[in-house]
Amino acid sequence: MATTPELIHGYLKNGLECTHLEVEGDGQHFTAVIVSPAFAGKNRIQRHQVVYAALGDRMREEIHALSMKTLTPDEYRG
Repeated sequence: MATTPELIHGYLKNGLECTHLEVEGDGQHFTAVIVSPAFAGKNRIQRHQVVYAALGDRMREEIHALSMKTLTPDEYRG
């Protein structure tokens, strides 16, 4: 089965508390805006590690390129 933005959206929703989540992509390259309280107090690398942990092995096996913007709810509200 081909990976779709909807599949990635579901994986993230199931593995990470998100207050806002957008995923777009063409089946190979994906972009995501992920807003989660789990990112509080973490730097960009640590936030990406949280996302990778939520995606698990899918990041190596199904998702070949994921560009992400990771924000806390306060950062998102701006």
